[in-house]
Amino acid sequence: MKKLSKKINIKIFIACLLIVFSVAFIGSLFTSGNSDSQWYDSVKPNVTPPSIVFPIVWNILFFLIALSLYFSLTKIRRIKNKTKRKKQKKRILSVFGINFILNILWSLVFFELKLTQLAFFELILLLISIVLMITTTRKISKTASYLLIPYLIWVAFAGILNFLIAF
Repeated sequence: MKKLSKKINIKIFIACLLIVFSVAFIGSLFTSGNSDSQWYDSVKPNVTPPSIVFPIVWNILFFLIALSLYFSLTKIRRIKNKTKRKKQKKRILSVFGINFILNILWSLVFFELKLTQLAFFELILLLISIVLMITTTRKISKTASYLLIPYLIWVAFAGILNFLIAF
């Protein structure tokens, strides 16, 4: 166990989990009361997975996002050049932060405001931000970038569902 604690920076790992699952919690405030609503039941396409699938998949995805952030931040800490390290950290935190805002915003626009067309266009921005997360993390840690691919696929699928509802 002692060797494991040397390899894993527990403080950064817990911070990443707290940040990412805080985003999940905020988004769920807009989603949870509306995902089983009469409105959503009336608009959701037939290809929509059962309701029980969504929290399971999203919890797995948020865990993978937290791991990606963790691997990126811990790899950045190893950069010797202080200026480069600071620049990379700022870039990672910015791209993840923008994604987190867009993630929450989609839940608000789609489920709370029920503006499905606007939500679809916002989701395109969310997809772009995920691609930016993947390309940015890839420069630092390939593992971190690979962990984001399921997130990209799931949000693309959500985009199809959103499109079918909105148009």
